[in-house]
Amino acid sequence: MFNRAEELLEQCKNKNISISKLVIEKEMKEGKISYSDLMEKMNDTLDTMKESSSSALETAIPSISGLTGGDSEKVENYRKSGKSLSGNLMISAMAKALSTSEVNASMGRIVAAPTAGASGILPASLITAGGKLDSTDEEIILGLFTAAGIGEIVAKNATISGAEGGCQAECGVAAAMGAAAIVEMAGGSPEESIHAASFALINIMGLVCDPVAGLVEYPCALRNASGVVNALTSADLALAGVKSLVPFDEVVDAMFEVGKMMPESLRETALGGLATTPTGQAINRRIKH
Repeated sequence: MFNRAEELLEQCKNKNISISKLVIEKEMKEGKISYSDLMEKMNDTLDTMKESSSSALETAIPSISGLTGGDSEKVENYRKSGKSLSGNLMISAMAKALSTSEVNASMGRIVAAPTAGASGILPASLITAGGKLDSTDEEIILGLFTAAGIGEIVAKNATISGAEGGCQAECGVAAAMGAAAIVEMAGGSPEESIHAASFALINIMGLVCDPVAGLVEYPCALRNASGVVNALTSADLALAGVKSLVPFDEVVDAMFEVGKMMPESLRETALGGLATTPTGQAINRRIKH
């Protein structure tokens, strides 16, 4: 039904429906699935997201390598102290994003949306925003469909793989998905959702993928925390009426081109960036020998 954001927006306008409703129509038609069954499947997805984004808030969940674990709990405790500079909502979102990242690193159950390495951003974005907006589960689920539409456009026209496009293609796309969904949840228009998605990708354009010891742990977890902040601020920019000078489809194309320009060493190979610092190399030797 749509391959580009321009087509998505045109169809939303012609049918006078939201992005989520358009995506639902598409999924029902292409998947030959009923509305109730589709909503039940997405509800299961939301339940998994809720679990992963809260599991490590109160109890440290160390990774198998020992590189990560416990940071979500630290950030949550910092939130409770009332001393944070960025406020309760942002700190809560970061803690939730870190929680899912730590569950992933410990081989727990997560939703890879769009990837496992960026899996903390979308749950933290929607659950945190949903709390602020007093959203029902159904409204958050509709946000997940909006996010899915954005992710599909990027996957069709660029990449969501760190190995192909760097971390911009993972954490950047996750933030774009989250930003678009938040805007719709807050009552914004499809156009505003697309502007928000554009901002999120623009803000992270060129981010490399350089996992220490080749593991999806560090700096991945930190980038999930910053990614949810990117999603929330991008949504606020769009809801304030700020518009992206460059259309989303062109932003996606640019991101893809930037990804192709990156050397192999900066695309998930652990041959560049933080992975090849003296500390990164020492960690690699310790874990693998």
